[in-house]
Amino acid sequence: MSTLTEVAPGYQAGRTLPLRVELVRQFKRRRTLVMGGILAALPFVLLIAFAIGGEPGGRNDQVTLMDTATASGANFAAVNLFVSAGFLLVIPVALFCGDTVASEAGWSSLRYLLAAPVPRARLLWSKLVVGLGLSLAAMVLLPVVALAVGSAAYGWGPLELPTGGSLDPATAAQRLVIVVGYVFVSQLVTAGLAFWLSTKTDAPLGAVGGAVGLTIVGNVLDAVTALGDWRDFLPAHWQFAWADAVQPTPEWSGMIQGTAVSVTYALVLFALAFRGFARKDVVS
Repeated sequence: MSTLTEVAPGYQAGRTLPLRVELVRQFKRRRTLVMGGILAALPFVLLIAFAIGGEPGGRNDQVTLMDTATASGANFAAVNLFVSAGFLLVIPVALFCGDTVASEAGWSSLRYLLAAPVPRARLLWSKLVVGLGLSLAAMVLLPVVALAVGSAAYGWGPLELPTGGSLDPATAAQRLVIVVGYVFVSQLVTAGLAFWLSTKTDAPLGAVGGAVGLTIVGNVLDAVTALGDWRDFLPAHWQFAWADAVQPTPEWSGMIQGTAVSVTYALVLFALAFRGFARKDVVS
């Protein structure tokens, strides 16, 4: 017995839920605007902190990137990335990737999207691409605002290196682009965790909080030196490998290893999300 599947004239599965439609929907949400406002405000908060507390000074005769924060706009932007990469930038990634599917289920609109009909793989793909796109936009927004604020406050100049020497503005801009790219790649694990959890629960806060919590657990495990070489398999172990790019001669080995670890974990988690959602009974 053959089964005939009837579809409406002109229906094409690949054209359902276009990326631009999903992008507009997510961009207009209050949490997107609030998160963007927080990231844009951070450079001003640090600027005020330096104005009140004075220029950062060395501790224990050790000069760090923080000590060069007021040297130029490029240094100020690098410091903003340094203080944000470990935790603050985790939040928008977990939010944009973890809230996307679970929020539809929480609003009881997910079943109507699938009945439209939007194929499940197409729905997940659209939401994942938009979630990653907004995450990348958040990571670009912070250094761009910081560079503008820092240049206005401390002047446009070379990137002063804590180890000595400097990078001219053009080279510094290229290195900061590399840093932002690596920070984004290193956060793909958090994105994968959040997206996978978003397909497993109807509670957006559970998906977002779960991804942030597991990321924190990874950071804690990386601090356990007794684990030895096992820490090399933790994404958190490589999250600050981008510092090797802010050197007179960049060192790539750490960033390459960190990229390999992050991408591997992320691909597994994304695959689990698609596989699980394809078999899930959607009732909300």
